[in-house]
Amino acid sequence: MKKIGLIMGGLMLMATPAHAIPGQTIDEAAVWMQSNSTVRPSANEKFLVRRVNTAAQQLTFNASVMSPGKLTRLAPGGRIIRSETLSLFDMRNGVTLARLWESVRSIYGLDIAQDFAQSAIVKTYPTEARIQEAVTKQNAQLAAQQGELRQGERFAYWLEVAQTENGKAYSGQLTVFLLDDLEKLRSELANR
Repeated sequence: MKKIGLIMGGLMLMATPAHAIPGQTIDEAAVWMQSNSTVRPSANEKFLVRRVNTAAQQLTFNASVMSPGKLTRLAPGGRIIRSETLSLFDMRNGVTLARLWESVRSIYGLDIAQDFAQSAIVKTYPTEARIQEAVTKQNAQLAAQQGELRQGERFAYWLEVAQTENGKAYSGQLTVFLLDDLEKLRSELANR
């Protein structure tokens, strides 16, 4: 329970170096997750880790052989991790895009955090058209999700937070994934 508090509060300064990242085998991912105190699975978990500090603070980490976004057919072989997603829910402190970015270093270490910091934004949402549609339809939920899609040298990154009607975000996710899947996800997010 204390581990989630460290992540949730952004206090984790020391990180385990990343040894299992998208593009490596599921066996390598399993070993890395066991050795990483932030995402270490419990006895009944393997690639989906859930930490609940309180009902107001939760963390989920998922390593997957599927590319992010809409489900598609599994790639031949299917033993390569294509994406890893961290989801945060925090009613106390809220969740911001900057806070998700801080989680990159906490989980993956300095090398990948630098790749993220130097990555180029290839898409942000909601678009102006989406915001105008929300105003016209008086439907704040249309523009409630804010996100970024980024392209680094090594990986692609997808950050998303969902705002409430009062403008505060209590949940968000960060997905680190293979560059090969960037165009697929960009086209899926085109209407946001």
